[in-house]
Amino acid sequence: MKKQIAWVTDSTAYIPADLREKHDIYVVPLEIIFTDGTYRDGIDMTPEQMYEKIENTREVPKTSQPSLGKFVELYETLKQKYDCAIAVHVSSKLSGTLNASHSAATMAEFPVEVVDSKTMSYPITHMILQGMEMAKKGTSPVEIAKSLRHVADKAESYILLGSLDQFYRGGRMNGVQFFVGNLLQIKPIIRIRDGIFEVYEKIRTENKAIVRMLDQLDQAMQKQTIKDVQILHGNVLEKAQALKKRINEKYHDLEVIIGPISSTIGAHAGQGTVALSWINE
Repeated sequence: MKKQIAWVTDSTAYIPADLREKHDIYVVPLEIIFTDGTYRDGIDMTPEQMYEKIENTREVPKTSQPSLGKFVELYETLKQKYDCAIAVHVSSKLSGTLNASHSAATMAEFPVEVVDSKTMSYPITHMILQGMEMAKKGTSPVEIAKSLRHVADKAESYILLGSLDQFYRGGRMNGVQFFVGNLLQIKPIIRIRDGIFEVYEKIRTENKAIVRMLDQLDQAMQKQTIKDVQILHGNVLEKAQALKKRINEKYHDLEVIIGPISSTIGAHAGQGTVALSWINE
């Protein structure tokens, strides 16, 4: 007898090993491309290994979405074991991953509800977990996907870049913004809004930038119901823990989750990146 729903995502999402092993979650890796070869995110290369390689080679890697064939192969396998799948992917405005997933489902003739998260990293995980809870209550896959698309519009993410140079060289910032940022040693806060990156504010110091991100959380807490906050970091666990402490000192009952950003994201944002995300319920 087939299971009802397989959950599919990509390696920009933060999916801890225990979550992947205990549930029907399948992660399709993006690729990290150095001159000496191509590495599958989270399989051939960990974030720590990537940062070390960047530091040793001074090379900024490129990234690539999963191939159409990888998705077709997955869906051909899944249709033998599941009735359908719900696929929640990185913003379609940041990567072609979602389109490849959708096309592959058609080619494999496997029913897949594809959801554009309009974001990346842990908010994708949040959506999948919320979808799983709905499935336990008997909600149909179509209705789950419809609900998750509404959730995608409620996600907020603020990112303090670890490397302005990597972000620029990865094609995520135009030359004028990069020049001004470098010249004035500005710490820009990047926001994901409607699925794309935008410079939210330019701050002169890292501490002031963190304070500004916390201000945004304060404003959201006053207006919305927020169940948990996610802190994602680029190989700077101590900074993430310090930020968690500051949040918990003010909001004692708010769950704060810490996790690493994926190699694919870190390739653009750089080591030292700290991001703050939540869903406005």
